[in-house]
Amino acid sequence: MARGDQVYTFREIIGTPYEHHGIDCGDGTIIHYSKVGEARIAQTSRDTFARGNAIYTKPQPTAFIADDVVARATSRLGEREYDLFFNNCEHFANWCKTGRSECKQINEFGLRFSQIKLPEVSELAQRAAQTAGNRESPEKTLLLFQEALGNVAIATTTLLPTYEQATNDTLTWHRVAQRALTKNREDLARAALYRKVAAQKIAETIKAQLSQLSELQLTLEQNKTFVHSQLL
Repeated sequence: MARGDQVYTFREIIGTPYEHHGIDCGDGTIIHYSKVGEARIAQTSRDTFARGNAIYTKPQPTAFIADDVVARATSRLGEREYDLFFNNCEHFANWCKTGRSECKQINEFGLRFSQIKLPEVSELAQRAAQTAGNRESPEKTLLLFQEALGNVAIATTTLLPTYEQATNDTLTWHRVAQRALTKNREDLARAALYRKVAAQKIAETIKAQLSQLSELQLTLEQNKTFVHSQLL
């Protein structure tokens, strides 16, 4: 490993391994999205990043030079904008290394969104919290948190493409409206803008749902960690 490398280690959620990414600063520290307490971008030791696991280098076919990669990572230190679907640890590391904020794991892991129903997930989370508050056994509470996390999981292969399509449609209809106006076709421009607004509303609705899932997932992880500590 060297300064400016994009690195990752394996972590686990509900029995499923995933890659946790960061940027090697070359001085024994790594900048990454730390989830100790409130999720934020922090510069920590390699040991803190690894949590006892091996650290691997993530090769990129095209990338910024090392100094620029570290500078980009440093510029976001302290950021508290974690979002599982739009701004997670891999989004951050890829942005630092290549300039592209993307996460391949979102598609590779997949979440069966047909199984996710926000009211039911929220209700399950509330039951877990209530069980913890009622001083029920940590084992019972942990099972409820695991069940809720199972519904939130890592990602979605259904909803994200729909969001991306709605976003692309918004841009497409905006361009169509502009071209129509250059040809003095206000009727076509109005029709295109109507479709643009419809696509935009779909994208906003889906993004709000994904953000809810992201926040819920983070809260469940933190609560599950606390309950798990009571079993040790």
